[in-house]
Amino acid sequence: MERPSPILQLIALFLLPYLLSHNLANTTIDLKTDESSLLAFKSHITNDSFDPTLRKNWTTKTSICNWIGVTCGSRHRRVIALNISYMFLEGTIPPHIGNLSFLVYLNITGNLFHGDLPNELAHLRRLRVLDFSNNSFAGELPRTWLGNMTDGLEELHLNDNSFNGIIIL
Repeated sequence: MERPSPILQLIALFLLPYLLSHNLANTTIDLKTDESSLLAFKSHITNDSFDPTLRKNWTTKTSICNWIGVTCGSRHRRVIALNISYMFLEGTIPPHIGNLSFLVYLNITGNLFHGDLPNELAHLRRLRVLDFSNNSFAGELPRTWLGNMTDGLEELHLNDNSFNGIIIL
């Protein structure tokens, strides 16, 4: 078997570290985007006095992949699941949630979230399971994001809220 030419070896010697560091830098930037989205979500929680888990655990001192309720994918190291069900949290859902672009599973059932659902949920194109049941949401469901999600969404749980209007898929 023939050895690669010295020029190819030199290119590989200088190009490979660049490509590896560039990929690592992009992963770090993307993880920072997920982190700031979740911290914005945390800032919209107005009451977690029953169980202050998120207040204590969701900090920049640890990787978001180690935060309670957060699951990161092994391939891209991005947030793929958020399960904060039955933590008795009270607050609203900020538009920043739409920046979790790798999110596949979102479960906030059994809390006291209220207000309108942000239109930015439409950005969650990979979402397969969405469970907002047993909260205090009201108003109409934003048709803009619900219609965009029907292609990949497999489960949608909205029961035991105060939504009104008609859902047309």
